[in-house]
Amino acid sequence: MTLELYNFPASTCSLKVRICLAEKDLKWIDRSFKPHENKHLMQDYLAINPNGVVPTLVHDGTPIIDSSTILEYLDEAFPERSFSPVDPVGRARMRAWLRYIEEKPTPAVRYPTFNRILIRDYQDLSDDDFNTQAEIRPLKTDFYKQMGRDGFDDDAIDRAVGDIRSTVERMEKALAEEGPWLLGGFYSLADICVAPLIDRMEDLGYESLWEADLPHVTRWFKTIKDRPAYLTAYYHGARYSEVFPDLGLGRRNADVAV
Repeated sequence: MTLELYNFPASTCSLKVRICLAEKDLKWIDRSFKPHENKHLMQDYLAINPNGVVPTLVHDGTPIIDSSTILEYLDEAFPERSFSPVDPVGRARMRAWLRYIEEKPTPAVRYPTFNRILIRDYQDLSDDDFNTQAEIRPLKTDFYKQMGRDGFDDDAIDRAVGDIRSTVERMEKALAEEGPWLLGGFYSLADICVAPLIDRMEDLGYESLWEADLPHVTRWFKTIKDRPAYLTAYYHGARYSEVFPDLGLGRRNADVAV
């Protein structure tokens, strides 16, 4: 049995798969590369993932694409340690969280990430070169063109941050009603899926979005970060504050006690 994961070290979608692999204690081959290398846009990679994004899991030669799909695949292919409820209602609740996370916070996190970090790769390009960079991305051409070489405007960033706030408010309600996890006592793929997004926002200095007045989310985040699998997935270089120390990224406040 061979598992290979094509991924970026700091990609939130890659990280949730790495957390899941670590939780299941699975051995895998790390096919890691950097975003600026554009290896994910070369023909050999597009042959296994025509979306031109990471991650891609290759299991005994068969590619599995889309990070949330990969999480569910891993749970089905390696059920010995499962993170999906057995009962249909519980599984439906988990999948509802997965769909919400894909629709709301996942795209929202990209806006401040690109404005604070990734825009630096494109600011000095000519208009023609930038358009080429946008056009070669099967899923993100419109996103890049909206960003442009100058980044997203304040309204776009405010909307994105608002979507993250809506997410943590929804999480707070679920955690307060049941806890300690999004599905009550069951640690699930939903927790694994959303955690790297919250981590990214903390790494960008937005931790006050939940630490100011959402104690259950604050406690949940500290608890999941303390899990051994989380620590394994977040090796040095998995946060942009470690990759680009010159940008002044990271928490804005001292660690809080929970």
